[in-house]
Amino acid sequence: MISIIGLGASSLGAASHEEMLKTLNHAFDAGINYVDLAAGHAPIFKAVGEALKGRRDTIYLQIHFGAEYTSGEYGWTTDLKRIKESIQWQLDCLQTDYIDYGFIHCIDEEEDLKAIQENGVLDYILDLKKKGIIHYIGLSSHSPKLVHKVLAMKILDMVMFSINPAYDLNFGDYAIGEFDERMNLYRRLEKEGVGISVMKAFCGGKLLDASESPFHQALSKTQCIQYALDKPGVLTVLPGIRNDQDLQDVLAFFKASKEEKDYSILGTFPKLESYNQCVYCKHCHPCPKGLDIALINKYYDLVRLGDDLAKDHYHHLALKASDCVVCHHCDKRCPFHVQ
Repeated sequence: MISIIGLGASSLGAASHEEMLKTLNHAFDAGINYVDLAAGHAPIFKAVGEALKGRRDTIYLQIHFGAEYTSGEYGWTTDLKRIKESIQWQLDCLQTDYIDYGFIHCIDEEEDLKAIQENGVLDYILDLKKKGIIHYIGLSSHSPKLVHKVLAMKILDMVMFSINPAYDLNFGDYAIGEFDERMNLYRRLEKEGVGISVMKAFCGGKLLDASESPFHQALSKTQCIQYALDKPGVLTVLPGIRNDQDLQDVLAFFKASKEEKDYSILGTFPKLESYNQCVYCKHCHPCPKGLDIALINKYYDLVRLGDDLAKDHYHHLALKASDCVVCHHCDKRCPFHVQ
């Protein structure tokens, strides 16, 4: 079972060793059991290794084949020799001999995918999976098109993808793909049993600051986390943590009220092409008749993609779409203007 909030280590490595250990131990004690190690700084690996003592078998590590740290800071490569050296260095620092999730790292361009295939990186990952050193294979990407290409290879168990309202609504440097394209990717991943770990849930912090947000209004961390969790296929959200205070801010999600998690404020922003589609947020609930409207819509969308299992789940619901009494209560409550 993966915790619905994980730990993004992109910035934590800039803290002191003591602060890193305090933050990691507090995270693990709080029930966070999933750590992404596409880190910004090399020191985080030894700190994680130290914090893992006595609980390695309860924590899942997401390790990236292509991230390397010879300079002490994050670097990116598709060279097989450098990747092998980096992976061994990471395992040594982490004091472990296996990788829970081995990720093909940051594939956003066709040339990058071609390079990892031609350089033998993909074969290396598959061989480590065969040997049991890698337990599951993942891919990190910002491009729906590239994710679809790798999905066609039938090797993926997990995808790390950037999900937030700005990117989904086509605002930002990594806002690759139109809203429909991105939502269809999330649905396909759920249909094929491939989980999503979410990066950039706060859009690099811009969504938290009204002056930086493309919507000119700030959202809270709790609202952004809930937005990502509501998307099909999402298993865990990985906020970037700089220190223990950032961790406490994120953990506040678990004590937040329904109102604090409510991101229907998005419906007050200027009309965008992406509206008029269900995002399964359940702001239309409760239905006076008792229908699970969001779940019915979700099954419908998955069936349109050819998901027979979703069709079977739908037919086992106690109340179906045919039980709707057309009271329009949900129409009035939907922040995305879905009829």
